[in-house]
Amino acid sequence: MAGHDVVVIGAGNAGVSLAARLLRIGAKDVAVVAPDRPHLFRPLLNYVAGGQATMSELTRTTASVLPDCTWVRDRAVAVHPAEREVELAGGGRIGYQDLVLAPGLEEDLGAVPGLEQAMAAGWSSTAHLESQATAVWDAVESMSRGRAVFTLPPEPSPCGGTALKPLFLACDRWRRRGVLGDLDVHLVTPFTGVLGLPFVDHRLDAHLRELGVTVHRESRVTAVDHRERTVTLDGPSATVLHDVDQAFVVPPYRGQEWLAPLARAGASGQVDVDPETMAHRSVPRVWSLGDAAALDTRPSGGALRRQVELLADNIARSRLGQPLRRYDGYTIVPVTVDRHRLLLAEFDRTGAKAPTTGLVDLSVPRRALWLFDRFVEPVLYFQALLRGRLIP
Repeated sequence: MAGHDVVVIGAGNAGVSLAARLLRIGAKDVAVVAPDRPHLFRPLLNYVAGGQATMSELTRTTASVLPDCTWVRDRAVAVHPAEREVELAGGGRIGYQDLVLAPGLEEDLGAVPGLEQAMAAGWSSTAHLESQATAVWDAVESMSRGRAVFTLPPEPSPCGGTALKPLFLACDRWRRRGVLGDLDVHLVTPFTGVLGLPFVDHRLDAHLRELGVTVHRESRVTAVDHRERTVTLDGPSATVLHDVDQAFVVPPYRGQEWLAPLARAGASGQVDVDPETMAHRSVPRVWSLGDAAALDTRPSGGALRRQVELLADNIARSRLGQPLRRYDGYTIVPVTVDRHRLLLAEFDRTGAKAPTTGLVDLSVPRRALWLFDRFVEPVLYFQALLRGRLIP
């Protein structure tokens, strides 16, 4: 059995960024456990679904993004805290001094009866699944009349609020083609407002009214009938949307099943950590960040910047017996309102506005923000964040 100082499970944004940060601040022996599959800059999936990016722009090999660490090309299937070991799918085990769980969430298509069949039939798709992002834009381009349903997923979800991007980009496209008036567009959101964030909801509501989008608040999709082409909603009143031409439904997400012994009850399988320190509540030397962690905030790539910095520091502090730093739950949701303007919703775990600058209100849609999100952010991601550098 091989042993390492710090073992990181997962080679997504959270796992790679943290491993690189640990090495940058002096860690000597970091191992990343992850199978050999493409690494995705997932925020760009929404731009693929909106006709503004291609899959090749957001895809890299795992080998090209990993820092100078040990790469264990396997999948974790269990944690054995008493032995400080991780069990691998290939049958081996790997030892650790500190373990970081960052495997992300997995989609739960089975939680919505009929959704998988509708996706297989081609009249339902979502940008949240990399295999379908291109299909979303193809469906948008093919529509000139009929009914389209977009959804925001219940939490936890990988930056679920950004599912608004494909909606606004689709409506912008339909308006430019002159067919928006012939389309019946619906948005299903689990929140009382569009995002449940009053400081941006009023702006988003105004744009949705202008586009003629019907908003179903405090609602979620509970069933999709492939044969009847219906979408059933559970909300303040049960609603069935008939004659749906395209259902852009983001599936619910859950923590990976093998992490169940370390998960918090009622947290959809997310790892039971102290949301401020990211240390496991009951298992020593186990940590978690990103989508997989029960941090009582909405997962996002922007949130990971602070999480990576704090968690790398806290692992070092715990070994020195120093007080751990606290994470306030800062997260961010970037939303396009048309093809060239975007706003940023920055907030903490209470939902209060948490701006990173007082010079300009980033919750106001701006072209400069769209340019940054679409073109600059991917460069920073691959050239800096995945290399453990801190970006304000």
